[in-house]
Amino acid sequence: MNTRAAGARYEALALAHLQRAGLQLVARNVTYRHGELDLVMRDGATVVFVEVRYRKRDDAGSGADSVGPAKRAKLVRAAGLFLAAHPALARQPCRFDVVSLGGDARDIDWRRDAFDSF
Repeated sequence: MNTRAAGARYEALALAHLQRAGLQLVARNVTYRHGELDLVMRDGATVVFVEVRYRKRDDAGSGADSVGPAKRAKLVRAAGLFLAAHPALARQPCRFDVVSLGGDARDIDWRRDAFDSF
């Protein structure tokens, strides 16, 4: 399986997990010049920007741990551009979540409000 197909598979698994938890999909794979938003969802009135990470092994840390300062800055910039294009959503509370899938992708770690920006 190529990298793009694998990424799509893990994003679909994360999306299904979040939808089972009651979140609603707004957009997926929103790409801007300086970053991409894997999933944009609604959790009630809150707009949730979700970064999806997969790690085959845990010895290098979890997927959530791999979202460092540079990646966070890209996500914040992309979220700002998304909100500028969707003014109704910009008036809602926002948060950044990270969904990590490990091993055979049955192990899902969902970190709500994984980092601050707004």
